[in-house]
Amino acid sequence: MDIAFKFDPEILIGADTLSMAGTVCKRHGRRIMVAADHSLDAAVVNRLKEILEDSGLDAIIFDGIEDDSTAEMAENIVELSKAAHCDAIIGFGGLKSQIIARMAAIMAPLRISAFELLDGRVFQNKFLPFIAIPTKGLDTFSLTDYFLESDPRTRLIKSIKSPPDLYSAVIIDNTLQTFLADKGAAAFIFDGFFSAVEAYCSLKANFLSDALLERSISFYVKLFKSTAGANAELNSGTFAQASFLGALGTAASSPGAGSALTAAITARFPISKQQCAASLLMPIAEKLSSARPEKMARVASFIGAEKTASVAEVATASVGAIRRCMETLGLQASLKGFNISLDKVTAAVEAARSLDFVANSPWIVSEEDVFNIIKQII
Repeated sequence: MDIAFKFDPEILIGADTLSMAGTVCKRHGRRIMVAADHSLDAAVVNRLKEILEDSGLDAIIFDGIEDDSTAEMAENIVELSKAAHCDAIIGFGGLKSQIIARMAAIMAPLRISAFELLDGRVFQNKFLPFIAIPTKGLDTFSLTDYFLESDPRTRLIKSIKSPPDLYSAVIIDNTLQTFLADKGAAAFIFDGFFSAVEAYCSLKANFLSDALLERSISFYVKLFKSTAGANAELNSGTFAQASFLGALGTAASSPGAGSALTAAITARFPISKQQCAASLLMPIAEKLSSARPEKMARVASFIGAEKTASVAEVATASVGAIRRCMETLGLQASLKGFNISLDKVTAAVEAARSLDFVANSPWIVSEEDVFNIIKQII
């Protein structure tokens, strides 16, 4: 085990930490709902089921969550968990499974619909304990007291408040991060890197968040540099630690406009979060290098950008260094191939700009600036 944090929630990171799921879950009762990705290997889901059963627990499996599932899917999980009298919910899989399972954990005791939650229904500190077992690392909003989901009625992004004690544990098993062997792994790494850099430059950044995010950024840089070789293999342990430290640092600081725009665009159009983040990285990095040159100069030092006379020049050099890394790894820096209409993206972008945390961006996120950024990438 690489990391074991003994605070609330408990964080377990390392090889085969999935084996601890039964020990963690039995603290909450006997019946456990597992909300899993449909794409997960059946053998992996069965392994978790057997681990829970070996601990004397009843595991109720719901494995119908797809990448394009809507928030209403949480209602199916709630109904099943109520019928089975479940005591806790596990989110098992990628980002969508974590979001929907998290929603279900909040909704179940309140007996409310997904739409009521999206419309801002207060959770009143009633929820089922939530155990996150992500198979693609932690996301920007994994440890914040709010998270984002698309409203199926409008396909616009909304922020959902999350109870501060919702999480019982987060279990990141390195052996489950099999996606790192895929060709698209570099996009995941740059997505995490982007989120960490934005939070690092946030107006809410502090000593604690800086320490966490600098370490996260250094891990991400190590990962995307290692992919440049033809036979390079990604270190799943490094990725797990990078994503955890990034999520924890972001919770101590704040996400920025780039994270909001990424969520808004992917809610509106069939584009992966990783591709959208890669496209926004360069224009947002340019904004950050002007607004927080000292922070971006520090990022440049991690990347290995050429040192120059002034902080501002080093910060500017960080943008070029990021661009070269993306080009080396073959990442597309635009969404022009998706034929997105500027008219259709306007409402989504305005919904993103209105999210509360966007005000923590170190640059004034005006309508004009956002409009110009979107024109650059589509």
